[in-house]
Amino acid sequence: MRGITLLRAAMVVMAVATTGCSLPRGAAMQSEITGAARNAETADFAVQPVTRAALPALLSWPSTDNTPRYSWMGRTGGSSTPLLAAGDVISLVIWDSAQSGLLAGPGALVTPMSDLRVSGAGEIFIPYVGNLRVSGMSPDHARETIQTALDGYIPGVQVQLAAQPGRGNTVDMVSGVAGPGAYPLVDRNTTVLSLIAQAGGVPAALNNPRVKIFRGSKIYGTSLESLYESPDRDALVLGGDRVIVTPDERTFLALGATGSEAMIEFPKDTVTVADALSLIGGISDSRADPRGLLILRSYPASALRSGGPTRAQVVFTVDLTSADGLFAASKFPIMPDDLVYATESPVANIQTVFGLVGRAFGLSSTLGL
Repeated sequence: MRGITLLRAAMVVMAVATTGCSLPRGAAMQSEITGAARNAETADFAVQPVTRAALPALLSWPSTDNTPRYSWMGRTGGSSTPLLAAGDVISLVIWDSAQSGLLAGPGALVTPMSDLRVSGAGEIFIPYVGNLRVSGMSPDHARETIQTALDGYIPGVQVQLAAQPGRGNTVDMVSGVAGPGAYPLVDRNTTVLSLIAQAGGVPAALNNPRVKIFRGSKIYGTSLESLYESPDRDALVLGGDRVIVTPDERTFLALGATGSEAMIEFPKDTVTVADALSLIGGISDSRADPRGLLILRSYPASALRSGGPTRAQVVFTVDLTSADGLFAASKFPIMPDDLVYATESPVANIQTVFGLVGRAFGLSSTLGL
C-alpha cells in the first residue's frame, strides 16, 4: 500500500512538472518576458543589460522624462534698500521753518500729505511743484528730490517720507505654502527661500516640491531640493512676481515579486534603480529572482538612433547578485512612467511543486491510501 501511495505521489509530481505553466504564480519569469527578443530581426523590443561597462552609453540615451523644463536664475547680490515703484503709497511730512504758510496756512509749521500713490508713470503730485518722478528711487533719494524741489518755494523746508509697498513692490505667494497671499518686499534682497519662510514654509506632505516663478511673460522653475542643496540658486524675487509651489507629479509603476505593487511617486529629482528598490520595499525574498530585475521603458520614434535605443520598447535587465549589477543600479536612473518589474525565480516553482506533493501525501494519509 505504501508503494502505491509513493507511486501516486510520483504521478502527481510528474503531472505538475509537465504542466508547470499552470502553476499559481504572482509574476512571470525573466525568460518568459525577454525570450521574444532573442531574434533581434523580428523582435519589437530590445533587451539591454545594465552593467558598469554599458552605463556611460546608457546615460547618453535620450531622456523619456516629458516633464516641462524651465530655466532658472542664479543668485545675484541685492540691496537692503527698497526702490519706489508704481503703486507704492507715499506719505510726506513737510516742515516749514519760515512759517511761510504756503502749504500749511499762516503760522503753521507742519504740513502732512498722505496717500500719495505713485502713478503708472512713476510720479506723484506735489502742490506748486507739480508731477515729480520718484519711481526707481530709494526712499532717501526721493525725499531729497522732493525737498530740493520744494526749497525753491519754501526756503529751508524739511521733508520726512514714508512709503508703503504697492503691487510693484509685492510678490504673490500663490500656493503650496502654509500662508499664501501677497507679501510686500521690504528690500531688494528677498530670496525665494526667505519668501517661502515668510509664507510659513512648504507642508511636509507635499511630494518633492517644485517652485515656479511667473515673471512677466517668462516662467522659471526648479525643485525646492535644488535650492536647499545649492545656495547659489536661491534667486532674488522681484516685485510683481507670482510664486507657485506644486508637488512633483512624476511616477513609476512597480509590479511583480516586489515588496509593494503600486504607483510610486518620485521623492527627489533623480531616482536610481537602487533608490526605486528601497521605495518599493525591495524584492520578495521567497519569490523574486534577484538576477531578473527588469525596467520596461518606451521611447518615442524620434529617440531611436545608432548608439542609442534601436527599438521603441526596451527592457533593461539588472543582476542584483553581482557587485557590477549593484554598482550599475546605483547610477542608472528611473524615468517617469517606467515599469519596474521583479521577475519570479524558477526556484519558487519548485517550491510550489513540493508544496503540492506535500499536500498530496497529506491527503493520501488522511484517506488511508
